Amino acid sequence: MDAHRSGGMSESMDKEEWNRRYSGSDLLWTARPNRFLVAEVAGLAPGRALDVACGEGRNAVWLAEQGWRVTGVDFSGVALEKASTLAEARAVAPEWLQADLLDFQAEARTFELVIVFYLQLSGTPRRTILRAAADAVAPGGTLLLVAHESSNLEHGHGGPQDPSALYTADDVVADLDGTGLEIERAELVKRPVETPAGERTALDALVRARRG
Repeated sequence: MDAHRSGGMSESMDKEEWNRRYSGSDLLWTARPNRFLVAEVAGLAPGRALDVACGEGRNAVWLAEQGWRVTGVDFSGVALEKASTLAEARAVAPEWLQADLLDFQAEARTFELVIVFYLQLSGTPRRTILRAAADAVAPGGTLLLVAHESSNLEHGHGGPQDPSALYTADDVVADLDGTGLEIERAELVKRPVETPAGERTALDALVRARRG
């Protein structure tokens, strides 16, 4: 299952909670890349990629294996240590940066791909982080976001149970208004989840945008 991340929040309790969750020797989440990432980057020419709230690095490592030059950013040092271990085992070398995403600002117009996966934050902090992520997208580059969708709380499986941490593709489109990105895709998508009781369906928001 994918993480309910609040990786941009500055509160120390939140940071320490995630460090504790990541502290075990095993990966908290799967090492496999997100299915939507694999599908959406197919056909893109590898360049520089930024993984915002990268956690244990599964998506960043996979991108590096595909030839991308990847920078992964997260506020959890424990998660980044595990990301580094995973990368070493896969013989790739992304750059890892520890930072509070509310303060982090990548170099503008630098990355051909910026991904934000399962960063579950309410309006103002989410908007701050997404607009900074959008600013990092290079001309011709792509921003890809996937998150637990608001309707997942009642109609889907897993994910955060706090409605304030959930949002829709339309919310993201509004957050990105005025950033100069062209929305290519913004919709609710279904994600099959294997459980001991059989397959269930999670509902995600997916937004793909491009800078012309």
